[in-house]
Amino acid sequence: MRLIQFNFSADSSLDATFNVTITATNPNKKIGIYYEGGSHISVWYTDTKLCEGSMPKFYQGHQNTTVFNLPLTGQTQNATALATSLQQQQQQTGNVPLDLKVDQPVRIKLGKLKLMKVQFAVSCRLVVDSLTQDNYSINIQNSSCKFRLRL
Repeated sequence: MRLIQFNFSADSSLDATFNVTITATNPNKKIGIYYEGGSHISVWYTDTKLCEGSMPKFYQGHQNTTVFNLPLTGQTQNATALATSLQQQQQQTGNVPLDLKVDQPVRIKLGKLKLMKVQFAVSCRLVVDSLTQDNYSINIQNSSCKFRLRL
């Protein structure tokens, strides 16, 4: 994760751009995965969405690893309370908790058979060292992710 832009403006809004590196791995020998359009990726601080984006459509073959660098952008209006909360969080604990949420529709290919579309959901709790416009390199100090399929 890399911070590209994190600016609080004079009009009390926040402009945020993160560059998130996502690695998709398919360890299966006989199953291919179609990553369909309509994905949604977002980064949250408490109940505030900081930025969002999506994955491109692509097919991932057998025993394949694909790496994406995705820009996630967002603007938060009336972000004065958010700025205060972030500053207090960093001063008190020395880090910032973030939530990364991914909803990705996929289809599984088994031989020549293409199965129904399912929704793959990922929720990651990240603890990063800092979110300031002076520190563009974000160090993830701790992370835990949950994965689930929704039919």
